[in-house]
Amino acid sequence: MGTLFSQGARMQRPVSPAALPGALRNDPRVRAALARRDVGSVFALAHDESGLSYNKIAEACDIRPERVSKMARGDGTVTSLPVLERICDGLQIPGAYLGLAARPWETGAPHPAPHLEEEEDPVKRRDILRGALVAGLAGPGLAAALTTTRTDIDAALAATDHTTDLDRWQATAERYGHGYHGQAPVAVLGDLIAEFDELRPLLDRPQTDRDRAALAHVTAHMAGMVAIVLHDLGHHRESHGWSATAARAAERSGDHQLHAWVLAREAMVPLNFGAAPAAAKLADKARNLAGSEPSPAGALAAAVAARAHAVSGDRERALAAVADVERVAEQLTPQQRTDTWFGYPTQKHHVHLSQALTHLGETRRAYETQAAALTLSRPPSVMTRALITIDEASCRAQDGEREAAAHIASQAFGELPEPYRTGLTRTRATALYRTLPRDTPGRDRLADALAIPG
Repeated sequence: MGTLFSQGARMQRPVSPAALPGALRNDPRVRAALARRDVGSVFALAHDESGLSYNKIAEACDIRPERVSKMARGDGTVTSLPVLERICDGLQIPGAYLGLAARPWETGAPHPAPHLEEEEDPVKRRDILRGALVAGLAGPGLAAALTTTRTDIDAALAATDHTTDLDRWQATAERYGHGYHGQAPVAVLGDLIAEFDELRPLLDRPQTDRDRAALAHVTAHMAGMVAIVLHDLGHHRESHGWSATAARAAERSGDHQLHAWVLAREAMVPLNFGAAPAAAKLADKARNLAGSEPSPAGALAAAVAARAHAVSGDRERALAAVADVERVAEQLTPQQRTDTWFGYPTQKHHVHLSQALTHLGETRRAYETQAAALTLSRPPSVMTRALITIDEASCRAQDGEREAAAHIASQAFGELPEPYRTGLTRTRATALYRTLPRDTPGRDRLADALAIPG
């Protein structure tokens, strides 16, 4: 090791395939972006001005292409020193441009100094630096030494202080919590999994107790949302697994309301895929965990319990849960009613009630809550509108209007965009189809929409 890092040693490095051209490297826009460590703008300029693909940049810098693309669009930053160093090396940017020590491949730049305990007496090094400062010899060698010392301190701080990272992930979880926003579920799932790939290294680092709880809180939110999307897509086993991960994280976070929300969401998997008694047990557990104070988690748990008991045929407990969720929903604050996956918005309240009342045969009340869900100021999502309409069709069938039920359901399911004709919507429409007698007019049309063999 002493020979390799001896005085005057140089490391020759071949030119990177993603090296920035000299003109672009010294472009005022690039220099300004580098000075503020805005590597996303550098990626965008390299792509637009020099024709470098995001894949080539990603490969050279050892960063995922999706992350490079996102940062080029202004979504995300880099605070990790090792990643900044990889970007310097991959794009052949002098370290000083990013406030780093000179990189080993820079012409005439000495290799980074060895660890002091291996090759240099700390006292002697201190005397040399002190003498250089007194003599005013602020040349390249001293500047590099000062920069190396500072970046070592930055790296040590980065290893123990994750406030910035945690703030970013809390904001990310909040952003995804607003739901699909017109995106197909499979697209949202892909984005969430990509986010987890970036979150994972943070989970491996040492944490303070406070940061560990905050990180567990974020993980529970993110994993819970993955479980929701998998549930909506019909992948109930995978959804159950992600729900278990979310529950484990929520428990470690110490947030009982979040834990109750995760359990209530998990209960929806067996509820919608043929195991209502198991769903009722999970929902009742979530209700107990949420406690007596009105909360979105408590309202959701009661709503899911009402549906699960109704499907299981326990009319008394289902009606009691319906009364409970109506009482809790009235007491929620406007903030608790926000239209997110973690709130309990009025529209989703009516969607849950619609399901419970439909299974209970309370068709008059079900029609009222379906109408309320569809006439609220905020238009329902594509999936929500389809589920409400299929509930209406089920009520029509119970009231003896079977032909109308078949027509309404086939139209609602048939008009869905292809990415939404799976999972929950297909399960609900298929369940209705199976209740209709074979001689029901329009039943064949529903079978065609569902692609059920005649």
